[in-house]
Formats: sequence, structure tokens, C-alpha cells
Amino acid sequence: MSSHIISEYVPNFDDVKAAAHRLEGHAIKTQLINSPVMNEMCGLDVWFKPECNQKVGAFKYRGAFNRLSAMSADERKRGVVAYSSGNHAQGVSRAAKELGISAIIVMPEDAPAVKVKGVKNDGAQIIFYDRMSQSREQIAADISARDGRIVVPSYDDPYIIAGQGTAGLEIAQSGHDFDALITCIGGGGLCAGISLAMNALKPRTKIYAAEPEHYNDHQLSFCAKHRTAFGTAPPTLCDALMTPIPGEITWQINSKSLSDVFTVSDRDCLMAMALAKKELGVQLEPGGAVAMASVLKGKMPKEHKKIVVILSGGNVDDDVARQADAVLGV
Repeated sequence: MSSHIISEYVPNFDDVKAAAHRLEGHAIKTQLINSPVMNEMCGLDVWFKPECNQKVGAFKYRGAFNRLSAMSADERKRGVVAYSSGNHAQGVSRAAKELGISAIIVMPEDAPAVKVKGVKNDGAQIIFYDRMSQSREQIAADISARDGRIVVPSYDDPYIIAGQGTAGLEIAQSGHDFDALITCIGGGGLCAGISLAMNALKPRTKIYAAEPEHYNDHQLSFCAKHRTAFGTAPPTLCDALMTPIPGEITWQINSKSLSDVFTVSDRDCLMAMALAKKELGVQLEPGGAVAMASVLKGKMPKEHKKIVVILSGGNVDDDVARQADAVLGV
């Protein structure tokens, strides 16, 4: 795959392997964790992939580093621009810092403070926008046209998808055989990348996804068998999963690989966050807890006995972390 790719290119397992090669020595290979208490609560042998322990506190670093490290010398000189409410923003900022590339990040004014701080700490310039009245895509396109910067999408990009897929490659090579895997889903990049790895190496593992209720574009698309957007939605704590419609490239992969899509409430996510902290010793953000929340709610089909759950991110503002603690009365 050339770095001057046609944007419609659908990545394959070879691209995931190439991404793993680029990420070697850069991304953390997050180790699977298990808890007897969680097994008891879920009635399953459940293992967790804590991408909240990844660099920048989320899986997004994988895709960002893969995309930026594949850029030509000329592209690197021009710099990058990305748009994100936080985790992709931090992934791009960190990868850009490590590779010596200039980065501008377009972020919503209501982005979590912890994510804004992370981007600033890595030296990227932030341009804020209003989610309600401005288009982040348009702002990034204008900056790209003005500066010649490369736009780094958060999910609908072959390099991003392949990079996220390295999390699935690690699961497939972990020595475990799982009946099922469940991940959060926003734009669908993580699910698509993981699907490429698992379908190639562990084809009998069924793949599921979870998303916030009201932001259920993948569930609607799964039922309709084509890309479908959700309607007007109330606010959610899951800021990382507010994508209105599945990505074009990601959906081409996920529409074939997904066995089902579940939804959970913000309160379900707060409960999952509290239990992850208490029983697994990891701090999750609401969007990073949706997959675990759906398992705790008993959504997983009963025939599955051994499953793996992706804990996708842990960048949470203190007030939301306190809300989660309050659910358990901590």
C-alpha cells in the first residue's frame, strides 16, 4: 500500500502485519487480564485487553503512528491536521511528536479537559470549534488546503484501520482461543482492524460490537444491512463514540464480520468503569467501557463461554470518574 493511497482502498490482513512491523518498539503490547470476580459476575471466562494502558491512554495511538510513520519525507515536512474529540487527537499528537512532524488538531470546545491537556503536552496546536454550528471536516480541509498538511482521519483510512488491527493481532497470538470478542464501536476503525486480524488467524471467534444507546448507527446499519445514521440524540458521556454514521471503508469490513451490535446506557458505562477500577485496577472512560458494560448487562449470547473484551480508552475527567465511583458507593 503506497502512502499516496486511493482513499477507497480496503485494507487486508497483510496491511495489519505491515502495521505491526512499523509499531514494533513503539506501541505497548497490552497484556490480557482476567479476574475471578468478573468471571463470576458475568458467568463467563472473560478476559480483557486493556488498551486504556496503551500510550496516550487509548488504542488510537496504534492507527495514528501507523499512518504517520508510513508518510513520505515530503509529506512529513508538510505536517498533519486531524479532528477528534480527544483520543485520536492525542494519538496523532504523540505520534507526530515522536516522528518530528508538525500537527494541528481540530477539537470541539466541549472536549474533555484531560484530552485537551494531553494534546497540548505533546506540542500540537489546537483549533477549537463548535460541534453544533461548525464542520470539523471543513475546518481541517481548509487548513490542509492552506498549509498543504495531510489530513489524518480518525477511522476511515486504510492505515488507521490496519494500525488498530494490531490489537487484534496480539489477541490472536496470545495463546488463547476465544468463542467471541467484543469491542466498542464509533466510526468502526478498531472493530474493522481487529476483524481483519481475527478473521485471518482465529476465524471461529465471533465478533460483536457495543455502542451508546441513541448513538446506535452501527446497530441500525446492521439491521438495515446498509450504512444508516441515527436521528437526534441527547448528550452522552461517551464523547469518543458520537460518530453519526459508520465509515465507508470500515463498514465494508464490519458489515461482513459482525455477529451483532449491542447498546448500553451512560449509567451502564459508569457501572463498568467502577467495576474495572475495583476488580481490574484500570481506569476507563465511558466510551472505553461500553463493551464491558454490554457483557455485564448479559447481552452476549449464552453459547459463548470464553470471551475477550476490549477496554479501549481511559482518558476521563475527574468529575466523570467520581460519578462512576459514586455508582458503587466508593
